[in-house]
Amino acid sequence: MTRSLLVLATTTWLVAASAHAGEQTASGVDEPPSRALLDALSRVMAAPDGFEDVFDAQVWLLDMQSRLARRQPKAYPSRPRRLALLERIHAEARRAGLPPELVLALIDVESRFQPAAVSSAGALGLMQVMPFWKAEIGRPQDDLHDIDTNLRYGCTILAHYLQREQGDWTRALARYNGSLGRTSYPEQVMQAWFSRWWVDR
Repeated sequence: MTRSLLVLATTTWLVAASAHAGEQTASGVDEPPSRALLDALSRVMAAPDGFEDVFDAQVWLLDMQSRLARRQPKAYPSRPRRLALLERIHAEARRAGLPPELVLALIDVESRFQPAAVSSAGALGLMQVMPFWKAEIGRPQDDLHDIDTNLRYGCTILAHYLQREQGDWTRALARYNGSLGRTSYPEQVMQAWFSRWWVDR
């Protein structure tokens, strides 16, 4: 989907935004996690990867680290820390088949890039992952404040919802947030994507 089409889609359902922390639920607003999602989480909690092209990596990392420095100067005051974080975000997003810039936008909305963030509902870390996922896939030892672990959970969950919703970002993001049927949260993420993290390709 081109940027103009994404912008058009976004503007058709823009309403007043309110702050949300990701609150995937095991019951309530959304149905319990599917076996396919639990299997996907179990599979990916084991292997590494990264950039394919060194030049592309340098361009992307330098661009995004300067944006992150402007957006969140206190949480990541040094360039090496920003670059290390961005490298992990890129790797986990690409592993899950997601645009890394969208994952940046989601993190921006969810936690403002604070790894120790905890929502009122108990969601944890950069991507505000709910702790019940650990029990669901039989990994109670996982630390959701650990950046790599949090990113792997969050990206896998979002990618599953995107596949389930056949590429519909609005519905996938709403499922991620536990607010299916409402558009406020997807609008916030898409707005952050277009206004702060977009990259023309």
